[in-house]
Amino acid sequence: MSHQVTVQPSGHQYAAEAEETLLAAAIRQSVGLPYGCQDGACGSCKCKLLQGEIELGAHQLKALSEAERAQGLILACRARALTDVVIESHEVVGAGEFPVKKMPTRVSSIEHLAPDVVRVMLQLPAADPLRYRAGQYIQFLLPGGARRSYSMANAPAESPQIELHLRHMPGGKFTDHVFSAMKEKEIQRIEGPFGSFFLRDDPENKPMIFLASGTGFAPIKAMLEQMRTSADARQVTLYWGGRRLPDIYLPDWVERQCALMPNLRFIPVLSEADAGWPGRTGFVHQAVMADLPDLSGHAVYACGAPVMVEAAQRDFTTRCSLPEDAFFADAFTTEADKAGAKA
Repeated sequence: MSHQVTVQPSGHQYAAEAEETLLAAAIRQSVGLPYGCQDGACGSCKCKLLQGEIELGAHQLKALSEAERAQGLILACRARALTDVVIESHEVVGAGEFPVKKMPTRVSSIEHLAPDVVRVMLQLPAADPLRYRAGQYIQFLLPGGARRSYSMANAPAESPQIELHLRHMPGGKFTDHVFSAMKEKEIQRIEGPFGSFFLRDDPENKPMIFLASGTGFAPIKAMLEQMRTSADARQVTLYWGGRRLPDIYLPDWVERQCALMPNLRFIPVLSEADAGWPGRTGFVHQAVMADLPDLSGHAVYACGAPVMVEAAQRDFTTRCSLPEDAFFADAFTTEADKAGAKA
C-alpha cells in the first residue's frame, strides 16, 4: 500500500510505499528533498509535518531533539507514512537530477595521503558511467546489508574514475578492511549518487567560504575542480582545519589550485599545532569569524565533523549575520554512529 506525500510550498506530490521512508521514496522519484546521511544522524532532511500521520524510526537527538519533535518537525529519512501526508520542506534544485543506480566498481589504486588517510581510486564500468554533482557521495554495499558512504573527491568531468578519501576508524567494519586487506583490482559494489551538498547557482555571485575539517575536504576538492574547469569566477576562501599538520593532507594540491585560480585563497588552521607552526591556530570556524565578522553577503559550504558543522552554522547565523539559507553543509558521521553513516 502506498500513501501520497505532498511537499509544500512547491505542491509537488509523490507516492511512498509502506516499507520505505519519505526520503527514500523522494530519491526514487527524483524529488529534491535536502538530505545527507540518510540514517537519522545529521539532521539535513529535517522538515515539518503539516498533515497526516507518520511512524518515526530511531534517530540521534542531535539530529532531531524532543523539543523539535514537539514543534512538529520530523526527519524524512526516518519517517514512514501511515496516511497521506503533507510536509513542509525546502526543495533543492538539482538534487534528483541524476538517477541513483547500483554498479560494480574496481579498485584501481590505493595511496596513503596521511598515516590514517588513503586515497582510493575506483574504476567505473565504461558502458555505465556514474553521473553526479561535485559534492555528492556514493555508498559501498557491504555483506549483510551494511552500507558505508563517501563523498567523491573529484569533479565529474575530471576522470572516468572516482576518487575517495578514507580515514581509518579503528574497529570500523569497512575502514579496517581498507587499511589492512584491500587490494588493487578488488571488486566492490556501490550505489549513488546521493546527497544535496553541491554548489548552488548564484546570480549575485556572492563570495563563498569553503569550510572543511579532516576528510571533509573531499567534496570541497571536487567543488574546486568543478569551479576551475567551468571557469567559475566567484571568490572563494578555503579554510581547512585539522588537529595537526598531517590532517591537512593535500596542501600542495591546494596551493597549485591557488596558482591556477586567482579567485581562490587557502587558510589552513590547526587546533593542536606543534611548536614552530607559522600558520593559524584554534578552531577552524572561529578563524572564519575572526577574519569575517560580517558574513551577511557570503555563502558558506561546510563539510566535516558534526561538531564543527553545527558550531559553524550556529555561530555564523547568530553572530555573523549569515542568512540561514546561505549555509550549505554535509556533516560526516562515523562508523560508530549507525550503518550507512559516512566513515
